[in-house]
Order: sequence, then structure tokens, then C-alpha cells
Amino acid sequence: MHGHIIPTRTYLLVCGALLVLTGATVAANFVELGVFNTVAALAIAGAKAALIVLYFMHVRYSGGLTQLIVLAGLLWLGLLLVGAMDDYLTRGWLPVPGK
Repeated sequence: MHGHIIPTRTYLLVCGALLVLTGATVAANFVELGVFNTVAALAIAGAKAALIVLYFMHVRYSGGLTQLIVLAGLLWLGLLLVGAMDDYLTRGWLPVPGK
């Protein structure tokens, strides 16, 4: 089994980026963005997750099948989130008995 050897410098740069993004998460907590606080936190979390999957899980240097499986997992996650949001957003449409 042959694997791609990633230089130590790349790991250190990714680690530094993760630390900067963690600091950005903490800083975003103290900035009042209104409804966009959650959006900012999720965007930063998504960037951190992408770095971890690409470099620490070696998906960036993997074959096409591994990348296809990761893409299918992201598609499935999206479908689950859409289904959950559909349920959440339509909860108030039906009347509650007794009210």
C-alpha cells in the first residue's frame, strides 16, 4: 500500500490555521452579529471540519473512490438537514387541540 507523504510543514500550517479558526470562533462569540452569530459559527466550524477531513484524514491525496464516498456522506448529511428543517419550519401549521 503506497500512501502520499505529507510534509511536516503542511501539518504545522493546518494546525496553525485550526488554532486561528478556533480563535475566530471565540472572537465571534463576543461580537454581536444578531441572527448571523449562528451563521458565522457554523461557517467557521465547517472550515475547520474541511481542514481536518482534507489533511488529517488524508482525503485530499486519496483516490477518487474515497472522495466519492466523502461527497456521498456530505450529500446524505444535507438531505438529513433539509428533512429536519422541513419538519421544524412546518410545526406551527397544524392547530393544537384544546387551544
